[in-house]
Amino acid sequence: MTVVQKDPALLREEILRLTREYSQMAHAASRPAHEAPGTAGPERPAFVPGSTVVPFAGRVFTEEEVAAAVAATLDFWLTLGKEGEAFEKGLAEFLGVKASVLCNSGSSANLLCVSALSSPRLGNRRLQPGDEIITVAAGFPTTLAPIIQNGFVPVFIDNDPATLNARVEQLENARRQDRTKAVFMAHTLGNPFNVAAVTEFCREHGLFLIEDNCDALGCRYDGKLTGSFGDLSTQSFYPPHHITLGEGGAVNVVGNLKFKSIVESFRDWGRHCWCASGKDNTCGKRFDWQLGELPKGYDHKYIYAHLGYNLKPLDIQAAIGRVQLQRLPQFIQARIENWEYLRRNLDDCAEFFEFMLPTHATGWTPQGFTWDNSGHRTVCSWFGFMLRVKPDAPFTKFQLARHLDEKKIYNRMIFGGNLVRQPMLVQLKKDRIDSFRVVGDLTGADVLMNEALWIGTYPGLSKVMLDYMVETVHAFVKTF
Repeated sequence: MTVVQKDPALLREEILRLTREYSQMAHAASRPAHEAPGTAGPERPAFVPGSTVVPFAGRVFTEEEVAAAVAATLDFWLTLGKEGEAFEKGLAEFLGVKASVLCNSGSSANLLCVSALSSPRLGNRRLQPGDEIITVAAGFPTTLAPIIQNGFVPVFIDNDPATLNARVEQLENARRQDRTKAVFMAHTLGNPFNVAAVTEFCREHGLFLIEDNCDALGCRYDGKLTGSFGDLSTQSFYPPHHITLGEGGAVNVVGNLKFKSIVESFRDWGRHCWCASGKDNTCGKRFDWQLGELPKGYDHKYIYAHLGYNLKPLDIQAAIGRVQLQRLPQFIQARIENWEYLRRNLDDCAEFFEFMLPTHATGWTPQGFTWDNSGHRTVCSWFGFMLRVKPDAPFTKFQLARHLDEKKIYNRMIFGGNLVRQPMLVQLKKDRIDSFRVVGDLTGADVLMNEALWIGTYPGLSKVMLDYMVETVHAFVKTF
């Protein structure tokens, strides 16, 4: 029997061709809504109001992401390799930072950043157990959790209900001499916090700044991208975010490259060795080190500088991310346009709702935002569209949320609301009364918890979906 030898390169090419063909047939609903019908691929399935779900966010991709994932799988390197290196380089170049370190989630990225502040490599600036980190009360719990998990003390300041971000006038009252060492807060819902005030506060008092940029990739403050102002910043690539790797996150090292090796160490089991996977002896003295109380010559690959984790993603995910990065400018623009469309078409509901404002904005008109006299300007890469039900409205936020859900318009709360009210912190305070501090009465965070929700702005929303969202809100308020 004659065995026909096939060319692996040609076979790979055919596999990828068939992958693209399959993906076009199977994944049409996940294509970008802003693609021109009939020119960029198969049309998305018809939208049926009240039957087709309107997601608050989700994966947006084409056959190119699927082909990239299959190609990386065929290579079968699996753990971080050439795709990861290329993605990290591309993300860092986009943000204008010194380096980006890929990890397995945005929550892990937050954990790595806070853990990095405890590294002995920071000398007398390292954080010790009991040191304090200022954060905001209303937000996502994994901005908070690493502070407590590392033995530090979170200090909560209030949120401004208009911007969802920190009331920066409370920063000085939150600081305690010799105890406050860092600020860690998010650009909430794709709205930059008051970067000028926060960075000045940190510079004046010698504090570290970590930006949680997970919901804000592509936002700008005075023309500069968020995620490039602090010492470190974080990204999430979970499907609802601005780009997706399926799962995944990143730590951005803004200026001091010392943080790159510290973050990589915590990500990679805490090891002192910096060799990439599959490589040995890049330092040229693998068996010549003497650290700690180990004998001289102990294998550098098994010397540990930190109590670390294994928080690496797969190279397959990075391959998907490289394609997504190319779409990012288009995705950002779609989010801006979708937010504007909702704002313009829901303006006649202002009797019932307060709408979100970018930081430094004082109002909105169909011609654009009006601004305060600070001279600072923000451009939001909106993660969502907030609807805050006014206290005197004839319905509650919870009634609105249920109605939208019944109409298949998915919506979400402002994440964990006032985190101080969450069971985890109520219990923690009972167990250890000094586990966190609160500045003021957190009325703004309570307002967001009780009155605010958000609906989607992501690039998968078509005009008919946006129109259905507007029509549904209009119909709801007219029943009262």
